[in-house]
Amino acid sequence: MINLNLSTLVKKDIYILVLMMVTVPLAGEIKSFPLNETFRMSFGAPTFFFFLLLLRRMPAFLPGFLTGMVVVEFRILLGFIMQENFDWTSSFQTHYPSFFFYFTYSCLFYLAKINRFHHQPLMVGFIGFIIEILSDCVELIIQYFVLETTITLAALNEIIVIAFSHSFIVLSFFNMMKLYEAQSRERHIRKQNEHMLMLISNLYEESIHLKKTLQDAENITKKSYDLYKSLDSLENEQLSFPVEDFRRQALKIAGEVHEVKKDNQRIFAGLSKLISDESFTDYMSIHELANIIVRANDKYARLLGKDIQFVYTIDGKHPHYHIYTILSIINNVVANAVEAIKDTGTITIDIDKKHDLVEFRIGDNGPGVVSKDKELIFKPGFTSKYDLNGNPSTGIGLSYVKEMVEELEGDVTFQDRPEGKGSIFIIRLLVDHLIEKG
Repeated sequence: MINLNLSTLVKKDIYILVLMMVTVPLAGEIKSFPLNETFRMSFGAPTFFFFLLLLRRMPAFLPGFLTGMVVVEFRILLGFIMQENFDWTSSFQTHYPSFFFYFTYSCLFYLAKINRFHHQPLMVGFIGFIIEILSDCVELIIQYFVLETTITLAALNEIIVIAFSHSFIVLSFFNMMKLYEAQSRERHIRKQNEHMLMLISNLYEESIHLKKTLQDAENITKKSYDLYKSLDSLENEQLSFPVEDFRRQALKIAGEVHEVKKDNQRIFAGLSKLISDESFTDYMSIHELANIIVRANDKYARLLGKDIQFVYTIDGKHPHYHIYTILSIINNVVANAVEAIKDTGTITIDIDKKHDLVEFRIGDNGPGVVSKDKELIFKPGFTSKYDLNGNPSTGIGLSYVKEMVEELEGDVTFQDRPEGKGSIFIIRLLVDHLIEKG
């Protein structure tokens, strides 16, 4: 994994180097000559500085050496194209001091180890300001010895002003890039958190089912044992059937169901611990919960190849609600609405707090519920949905919703939409069962 990351970083640095060697010479042609006809001030310097900040694994002096050579060659080639009486020697003498600017800049950048200050933008800007001044001075000294150019105090003052402006420009772009990276990370983390919340919500739902199974297993164990005791009381009576065999079978059933119960208890304990351990927060604002439900079901709709618009409204002042209870109940109903709509449609989610109740109204403009199914819709196992192969769905979604809602002392009902197409499911829950107890 570490090697893979290193390889990715090295490849990224190579792409940056290639882009630098193309961009910096071009940016260098956006120029002015404040001091003399050979010393240029251009956008090449801030562009070069910006690219050096992007490098992660590559030592800065290598791109400095290569970029300096490319800049000199590019300027000589440009002169050859633009000038009629071109002199190669004169052009080389004019332009090769630029190589020392870029090479000096990169060496000082490497020695200063600017990448240590990535989270201190002002320090990055200050060091870049100093490095550019020193690099300009090196280029001027080379020009002084080769071309005998003059260096004045006014020229040095202008170098300082331009270096300051270049650092400001680079710092602005660098901060914008950092802001974009931070926003990208935040979006990625939010998606991961939403995925985790939906995963835990599903586990929470399964744990409720498992808890009910535990209760059923307990009841069956008790009934089997009661049957065993009843048969035991008949042992000494003269009966036409073998009581002893039935007694043993009843006891065996009680033992096997008890084993199933113990296995389920272990699974339930593991699920409960997983939910508890992964739960970085158990309560969340209704706006955040509604956003999660809409985004999750929008993805589900697109997965099914459906074009569904989601609209939600929130009225009243709401406290933070228990995440997994709300997601487990409401997400089931909204997912049902997604499945009910054939190709395109709209799903509305209206949430309102009325005194000690919170009411959820989930509406869709799908085909609705036919009259003959209205009394069966909350029955376990009932379904009107089939896949392409004709296999029915499990039919436990709405029965689970009803069971959970009633356990929370709420109620769930449904009605036809006033427009005559689709259904509206209305869920009312006691706020006291959904909030954190002080």
